[in-house]
Amino acid sequence: EALRRCRTCVASVFLTYCLACTCGIVMAHQGNEFALSQGDRIVSNVMKNDKASLEYQVGNNLSAAINDCTGNLFFAAIPQTLLGFGVVLPYFTVAYQGWIGGIVSVDGEQRSRFSSVRSGAYYLIVLIMQFIPFSLCIGAGVRCGIDLYRYNASIGWKVYNYHFPLKSLRDVAVVVLASVPLFFIASCFEFFSHWNV
Repeated sequence: EALRRCRTCVASVFLTYCLACTCGIVMAHQGNEFALSQGDRIVSNVMKNDKASLEYQVGNNLSAAINDCTGNLFFAAIPQTLLGFGVVLPYFTVAYQGWIGGIVSVDGEQRSRFSSVRSGAYYLIVLIMQFIPFSLCIGAGVRCGIDLYRYNASIGWKVYNYHFPLKSLRDVAVVVLASVPLFFIASCFEFFSHWNV
């Protein structure tokens, strides 16, 4: 029921991810210098500082997956879900996040991840598996923000009557909890798949 009530907002967030990612892919493959330089900078930073990446580089795949999952959940999904209470705010971070996912479709040597079927499939599957739980969490937050606005607008935003829609807050909690295994599965595929070349 919680997912059903949030489905429109979830779909809008997922669509934003896909459109922004497509834009990033096109820019990277057209040789856009800004996109390529941003992609190189982000990848370099991740390789040097990201716990999941550092664990993966030394062969600790499970630790890498756990770090990736917890990072995505606590430092990206939950903050953006809370931004959803502002309704339009998370769409900016979603668009940026999707764009980043697109520009890294070309590596530092400007080789496309679509140069082979296996690497292209791996890249797209990882993106989709990440976009789905993010969209669920953030979409639930947006739906809660809409309900919050509708209720308090109807009572004139009087401080003594200010109210959080408990049903929507419960929906957010349920959807975020339901997304946890999806984040973990996505991270496991990313770090355990033999298609990661």
